[in-house]
Amino acid sequence: MSGTTERGEGYRRWLAGRTVSVVGLAKSGIAAARLIRRLGGRVLASDAGARETLSAEARGLEELGCAVWAGGHPERAFQDAELVVVSPGVPLDIPALKTVRARGVPVIGELELAWRVMEADLIAITGTNGKTTTTALTGELLSGQVRPVLVGGNIGTPLSDRALDFPADGLIVAEASSFQLETTDRFRPRVAAVLNLTPDHLDRHGTFERYVEAKARIFANQTDADCAVLNHDDPATAALASRTPGRVLWFSRLRPLAHGVFLRDEWIVAKLNGHVEPICPVTDITLRGQHNVENVLAAAACALWTGMAPEAIRRGIAAFRGVAHRIERVYDDGGVVYYNDSKGTNVASTIRALESFPEPVILIAGGKGKGQDFSALAEAARGRVRHAILIGVDRDKLRGPLVKAGIPLDEAESMEDAVRRARDAARVGDVVLLSPACASFDMFQNFEHRGDAFKAAVLRLGR
Repeated sequence: MSGTTERGEGYRRWLAGRTVSVVGLAKSGIAAARLIRRLGGRVLASDAGARETLSAEARGLEELGCAVWAGGHPERAFQDAELVVVSPGVPLDIPALKTVRARGVPVIGELELAWRVMEADLIAITGTNGKTTTTALTGELLSGQVRPVLVGGNIGTPLSDRALDFPADGLIVAEASSFQLETTDRFRPRVAAVLNLTPDHLDRHGTFERYVEAKARIFANQTDADCAVLNHDDPATAALASRTPGRVLWFSRLRPLAHGVFLRDEWIVAKLNGHVEPICPVTDITLRGQHNVENVLAAAACALWTGMAPEAIRRGIAAFRGVAHRIERVYDDGGVVYYNDSKGTNVASTIRALESFPEPVILIAGGKGKGQDFSALAEAARGRVRHAILIGVDRDKLRGPLVKAGIPLDEAESMEDAVRRARDAARVGDVVLLSPACASFDMFQNFEHRGDAFKAAVLRLGR
């Protein structure tokens, strides 16, 4: 524990005057450092990247009075530290963190830090796929009630950026990744939703079991006054029901439930405490794919827990148009339609994207493979993908399974080249889909950068 078990004002007082090491200076690390300085703490910040690669915001921390080291994490960056806040992209087994743990210094993440500083109730949403869409939709649904709503976390806005100005009577909706959850300690969401679990980030976690353990930390501090929203259709997720002290609220696309949110006769309905309440017909959902029906079911369950009326939830579902980089329609080039699914960073996500299209698909895939097995993707591509264009450092790992499945393919050195090759392979009535099944960091800053590069290349086709 880090000096106090208090949350809110008590924890803010505890941080004042403390020495805190911040490890990793991407978006969340910068937000954590700024928050600690605003509360009167002393910040020792370090990043493995060279100084010239640091963002202007990271370099600007020195002007706020933070000590900043680049090119590694020297011992001086942890001298007298009473707390270490580690960014999600930093592996937890680096020597510097092993050393501070051996000294008994607590190591937490930015999500944990922000939750301790804030006082508002929080809905946390995790899972392998669908987190961002479900988080954004839940925030959209809740915007129709009187409490202030903040949408943040892994979705884009670090909670630390709003920790001191968001009111205690508000409601936070936070996307939480496995990297963020493995550095939680006292984090207690009033609603914890797990959408699905399939192998991902095995290069970080090592095994699927350890990945699930990281995700399950979302329940660690819940009580029977809290709620766990779980996917009844996914065995790995359903198995978590025995691990949460919270009351389970199920959702299912495949079967009716005794207690939960599910489909019946092409309607989304809720059955709570024996009472059945229709919410909306499936035709109100504007998003492509059965996986997005599951995302809507989960978001509706979260909104119902807050007391939102079904009619208000229906209006929000019908109005929601999705988020960028998730099966995002980009351009119709004379009957060939281009879609950006750059957020498809794992095999399961890309399979779901492929299943969303009855049309033949020209697939652009590849990147940093994260230790995944691509055989399931190749099997799903059979009969759906007419041609594939492979990019990225681990494209060799996709090539073998796709060739074995009989998928014709090309390879490209850049996104511009990939889009050009996709255009040449496409016929009228085809879909060109960027859904890489891989991380982006080999060629791009992040998945947003990759998706933007795809969209820019596609839009140049129309010039």
